[in-house]
Amino acid sequence: AVVVENPHLAFAILSEYFAKELLASQPQPAQISPSAKIMPNVYVGSGAVIGDNTLVMAGAYVGDNVKIGANCVIHPNVVIYNDTVIGNGCRINANAVIGSDGFGYAHTKTGEHVKIYHNGNVVLEDFVEIGACTTIDRGVFESTVVKAYAKIDNLVQIGHNCEIGYGSILVSQVGLAGSTKLGRNVVMGGQSGSGGHVSVGDFVQIAARGGISKDLAGGKNYAGQPIMELSEWFKLQAKIVRFFRDKKR
Repeated sequence: AVVVENPHLAFAILSEYFAKELLASQPQPAQISPSAKIMPNVYVGSGAVIGDNTLVMAGAYVGDNVKIGANCVIHPNVVIYNDTVIGNGCRINANAVIGSDGFGYAHTKTGEHVKIYHNGNVVLEDFVEIGACTTIDRGVFESTVVKAYAKIDNLVQIGHNCEIGYGSILVSQVGLAGSTKLGRNVVMGGQSGSGGHVSVGDFVQIAARGGISKDLAGGKNYAGQPIMELSEWFKLQAKIVRFFRDKKR
């Protein structure tokens, strides 16, 4: 047994020793399909693969060992970090960042914050669309996954180790803390979000600004913070209006 006073801090310190190279020390040639179009000022890293008929527009960064499928469109200034896997028919809009480090730190007794190195990746399955200025963080050791046909709006933040279900829709300014898991065809309204390590069932709808603080059963609509079923939230709002209306009389 290895006994330490603060396991989380020890984990953070050790994670640096397993961190992958930011730049390949022995670069390998990229594999770019003859039918792909790579515009000027695009960086393509060691061992990257770009599929048939994919368009990568000016200023994009494609890191080492990135795999991009066929018929994708990568808009200007997109950053795709090392080891990201992107399926077929995906569209990533301008200034999106795919595969950046998650927001993970351990803390010392005296208040310093020690970085946890993220050695996982991001996987976007087929026909995913990512909006402008959206950020998807890589997993710590495993993958952050966006499943097929999911559509993600502009200015969305998806934390490390999240899983976005098949056909889900995330509207602008949604924020998901790490290890959130959404079932299939979940819809999250603008500025809604989740705490970490929660699960949302299939076919759930979250109203704008809803705050997910616990696991939610599938097939229902929710709203509010603390989160509740939408019908209960409407009743609560009506009671609040009546209270203040009666108070004025």
